[in-house]
Amino acid sequence: MEKENKWNKTNQWSEELDKLHAIIRKTPLIKTVKWGGPVYTYNNKNVVGLGGFKSYFGIWFYNGVFLKDEKKLLINANEENTKSLRQMRFNSINEIDEKLILSYINEAIEIEDKGLFIPKEKKETIIPTILEVELDKNSMLKEKFNSFTPYKQREFIEHINSAKQEKTQIARLEKILPLILEGKGLNDKYR
Repeated sequence: MEKENKWNKTNQWSEELDKLHAIIRKTPLIKTVKWGGPVYTYNNKNVVGLGGFKSYFGIWFYNGVFLKDEKKLLINANEENTKSLRQMRFNSINEIDEKLILSYINEAIEIEDKGLFIPKEKKETIIPTILEVELDKNSMLKEKFNSFTPYKQREFIEHINSAKQEKTQIARLEKILPLILEGKGLNDKYR
């Protein structure tokens, strides 16, 4: 029994998930636990994960977008946000076809050997005009701001941009200017 699987949300799929684990153990994948559930890796790359949910259990392929999927079994659970991951869902232990699943897993391993992946998109950071004006006026402020990691710079930018009214944006700008000059990130006190 795989007791550590926090992805078996309803605990109704124990036998089914055990069967999937047994199939995956026939491959060269290494079992790890990530994000509270089992993830199988190859050369330290995530290849497959599995879990049970309210209405189904399944196996997901981290680079499933590259699988041929001739049987049309894979779905993208979140079209807007998910680029690579694809799921194979089941509703019953009788739907588990070991030979078919192994063929998908072996193809997923080949994809890792080829090094195929979709690169993460870089978010373009646009500095709000009111902050840009302050940075242009004060070279020390600009130097300190530029010394922050892009992540911390985005925190400042989003803090200003998330205000709907101009007076709120100005108030937020006034709040963050001393933090920037002190070299403190917006949320450093919470870390």
